Amino acid sequence: MSNIMTSEYFFSDWREFSFQLGRYLSKHVYRAFFRFEKGKDVVTEALYRKRGKYARPFLHSAMMAFIFFGFTLGPKFVRNSIAGEVAARQESSGVGGEILGASLNETGLVTLESDKPRSSIVEYSVREGDSLSSIADKFDVSIESVKWVNTSVDWKKIKPGDTVNVPPVTGIVYKVKAGDTIHSIAKKFETNAQGIVDFPFNTFSDDETFALAAGQTLIVPDGVMPDAPAPTLPRYANVLTPDAGAVSGTGSFVWPAFGRITQPFRWYHKGLDIANHDGGAILASDAGTVIVSGWANTGYGYHVIVDHGNGYQTLYAHMSALSVVAGQRVARGSVLGQMGSTGRSTGTHLHYEIRTGSGNVDPLGYLK
Repeated sequence: MSNIMTSEYFFSDWREFSFQLGRYLSKHVYRAFFRFEKGKDVVTEALYRKRGKYARPFLHSAMMAFIFFGFTLGPKFVRNSIAGEVAARQESSGVGGEILGASLNETGLVTLESDKPRSSIVEYSVREGDSLSSIADKFDVSIESVKWVNTSVDWKKIKPGDTVNVPPVTGIVYKVKAGDTIHSIAKKFETNAQGIVDFPFNTFSDDETFALAAGQTLIVPDGVMPDAPAPTLPRYANVLTPDAGAVSGTGSFVWPAFGRITQPFRWYHKGLDIANHDGGAILASDAGTVIVSGWANTGYGYHVIVDHGNGYQTLYAHMSALSVVAGQRVARGSVLGQMGSTGRSTGTHLHYEIRTGSGNVDPLGYLK
């Protein structure tokens, strides 16, 4: 009987306690809510009366808070997210140390290698298993180009942690001296001046004359050191005669000019340069319709574009004279004009492009 009475007193006290606690919390929450609403009304009314006078301080304060939290918490969040993803992929694939272009170093930080075109020399930290050839392959440049920019490096003794320089493209990284011109530099390194001009990250004191400043760094694409073997390229295009066949595109492209290939297709040079000091006729690579024949301020100078009606277009630039007009239909081998040096050009040559709906393609893979 005593236990029953004790239990009843306990539940009675518990109900009373819960009831009083509920009243207390309701009263204070209700009061806090209305205080908040009242304060909000005061702020809103003040902003309305001042018609935005305090909007700028509020915005600046919010932006500063956002920047603060971004700098303090952002790097940690990103690092943890990437590290977690790389670790998960490593675990699932069984690959350690490096995966999909990302690697974890001893500090737990992730190094990502960018595919963005490089404008200058890159400092690369040698990793386990690296060699001269593997570093050149990693950055898509020639072995000789890496050696030329690292003259003091003993490649037989490199070890993880060593730093080597990698040029942005195959060629030479050259420091301009007083009296140098793009033509003298091109001659020295056995390449053509047009390639130096076309490299998008090279700058000039005068864009009209391509003047250089002593001390500036210049990238010389496809340049080779004196006495070093030059890369092998097809040197001469075929001499063509006009094709009297149909004017619809065949999908088969013939050489548009006679001359020497002075610059190949690259990510920044979307075509092929064929040079001939004596000039010569420019011929249509395939049958089609001329859609452009005239001058362009984009660097092409006098140029012609032929639409072949099968998803391909060809462009012929830097011409000295035009022999066709827009709307004219031409057969394969028809004369479009004469080779010249108009527009952004350093000498007589043809800049030739093959264009598709998905972008330009390397003409050397299509020309016959």
